[in-house]
Amino acid sequence: MNMHNGSPKECLEEIIKSASAKFNESIDIAVNLGIDSRKSEEQVRGIIVLPKGIGKDIKVAAFTQDKHLLEAKKAGANIVGGENLVEDIKRGRKLDVDWCITTPDFIAKITPIAKLLGTKGLMPNPKFGTVTFNVAEAIKTIKSGQIKFRTDKNGIVHGKLGNIKFAVDDLLENLKAFLKVIKSNKPISVKGVYFKSIFLNSTMGKAYKVSKVEDII
Repeated sequence: MNMHNGSPKECLEEIIKSASAKFNESIDIAVNLGIDSRKSEEQVRGIIVLPKGIGKDIKVAAFTQDKHLLEAKKAGANIVGGENLVEDIKRGRKLDVDWCITTPDFIAKITPIAKLLGTKGLMPNPKFGTVTFNVAEAIKTIKSGQIKFRTDKNGIVHGKLGNIKFAVDDLLENLKAFLKVIKSNKPISVKGVYFKSIFLNSTMGKAYKVSKVEDII
């Protein structure tokens, strides 16, 4: 694979210019961090709200009850339900969503499907704002462009910044938000270089190594 170097803007311009697939390719990022991925205290994970969205509808399932059911529907949740929905999923209903949210008074009722949600990375978590009584607000935030991130076993964070139809300035804004959140999650025990390397590519395109990252963060 040929590598090309450049500033964030130069890399994004080249990626968009050279995209040749007949479908709308996504623009992906890989951030290689100077962490020891074997140490639990050096895992880097969290959520980012990309200011320009990700270029597709983010699907949300809301598990709740009472007045919150209507709130979730009004806020645009793709799937809304209570104990019946939990039962359906236990019986094998597929859950084709990006996020699941629930309310604190309902969290115990999703215990029967907690393992299933966990293996798909969908289990609601107060740290991610997905266990809350502010159902409408949570759905609105998620759908505006909220994504999860976590380091893999090699200490690399993978993510999407948008697609080749985005304006370069919008992609730069998303890139800046992405890197700022990862920077703010730097483990205290990491003393050396934190951002070892950053690569950008489109789905079918070459990888571009980003230089001058400090200019945007």
